[in-house]
Amino acid sequence: MTSCSPHEILHICEMEKATIRKGTEVDIPAVYQLIKELALFEKAPDEVTNTEAEMLRDGFGPQPSYGFFVAELGQKIVGIALYYVRYSTWKGRCLYLEDIVVNENFRGKGIGQLLFAEMISFGKSGNFSNLSWQVLDWNTTAIDFYKKFDAEFDAGWINGRIQLN
Repeated sequence: MTSCSPHEILHICEMEKATIRKGTEVDIPAVYQLIKELALFEKAPDEVTNTEAEMLRDGFGPQPSYGFFVAELGQKIVGIALYYVRYSTWKGRCLYLEDIVVNENFRGKGIGQLLFAEMISFGKSGNFSNLSWQVLDWNTTAIDFYKKFDAEFDAGWINGRIQLN
């Protein structure tokens, strides 16, 4: 596989198909950069307080809190899907998609679809009852993306949160 420089992105990388694989510890720096890119896109760059060290501890310690898949073009990580398992008293084991992030230069090339399809496949093979996620109400591009998969959107639920640190 080839690695694409920023100048080659539009020419070489368009011809390659992204590969999806399970994320590993060595991917954390690239994953963290995509998370910061997402925060900037969502107009909240100062909200990221997580660190690479915390991500390593929390994802690869004795009790991993999350997992992720990466999308690669050549040797470059251009997208991620980060998830965790949650438990519903009504539905049992559920898979929660925390974020799908595709580098801005690679959006619109089907990489998000590959990542989301991998999440669906992973959820089915793991016998999870459902896959859920949140999307900001102003992110119509993402909402339209999920609608292509016949996603259902809840009305009437209000998210709650208490800051613990």
